[in-house]
Amino acid sequence: MSTPVCPFVKAARPDDTGSAKKVDSATVSPKCPFGYDSNNFKLGPLSCMICQALLFDSTKCIPCSHLFCKVCISRFKDCPLCGADIEKLEADTSLQSMVDRFIDGHARIKRAHFDTNGEGEQVPNEDKKVIYEDVSLDRGAFLVQQAMRAFRSQNIESAKSRLTMCEEDIRDQLEKMGNTSELCSQLGAVLGMLGDCCRAMGDAAAAVNYFEESVEFLTKLPTDDLEITHTLSVSLNKIGDLKYYDGDLQAARSYYFRSLGVRRDVIKNHPGVASQILDVAVSLAKVADVDRTLGKEDVAVDGFQEAIKLLDSLTLKSEEAGLEPRRLSVLAFLKTQLAEKQSEATVSSVSP
Repeated sequence: MSTPVCPFVKAARPDDTGSAKKVDSATVSPKCPFGYDSNNFKLGPLSCMICQALLFDSTKCIPCSHLFCKVCISRFKDCPLCGADIEKLEADTSLQSMVDRFIDGHARIKRAHFDTNGEGEQVPNEDKKVIYEDVSLDRGAFLVQQAMRAFRSQNIESAKSRLTMCEEDIRDQLEKMGNTSELCSQLGAVLGMLGDCCRAMGDAAAAVNYFEESVEFLTKLPTDDLEITHTLSVSLNKIGDLKYYDGDLQAARSYYFRSLGVRRDVIKNHPGVASQILDVAVSLAKVADVDRTLGKEDVAVDGFQEAIKLLDSLTLKSEEAGLEPRRLSVLAFLKTQLAEKQSEATVSSVSP
């Protein structure tokens, strides 16, 4: 399974203003007392030592009493921490309740009410009730971080649970603030990750629904952001993949072709970006592969050749060297497809 990229970056709070920055206590996010951080890797006391995400379906090994996620520890016969034989597993609902409360409260900060004095500066008003407000961007990064760790370890239920919470947070923000580019981008990415979870769980219909909604939100955004267009094209390709596996080749081609169109537009506006040229080659390969399956051999060959030409002419800079294995892999696939076509043509020409 491919590892998704966290869609959250450090950003200003929606209600931050220049004047508010004069009051440090109103703008500085607190540190998590357990050491969980949105940006840095660190295990805390509520982490599963197998998937390294927060515990999900907390389960105790008997007799050693070590705790893990249920899905994670179910793969073992011996405790991975102490090596003791696992006689049985017991759910620890009390600990899971603590984890759930911790997640619910994480990234929530205390914000006092402020009034404006005669000089236009904000001053604390101690008479008004203190309110608690959700720092959605920091909380979103935290939840996605936990989901990505769980997903990498194939604890899919855990990943889906965290992403669903993140989705709900963003939808709440959309209701308050409207369809801002940042929120739509984040929701589109999170919906795509939820689609990945459903696909990994074998629920193709739910996966398609998530990917389609991801596309819906991402198409509302400007097309000059490379990360947004990449996520959009990936979601389109994933729908195409699911349609392809389901045998609906025409629908698969339609989605692959839409993804190709998005990627072609990108390299028109950002010529010379190696990663985007690679994306175009991949989309050309997908469209051509479907065309070949549909019996459109000449059209497929043209697509394969165009993709090969793109990759052969692609010169990677030193800082792009990490893309070379992908370039070679895609190029090998394309040349294999052409070789098979030429072999079939040779056989046909010599047949009586």
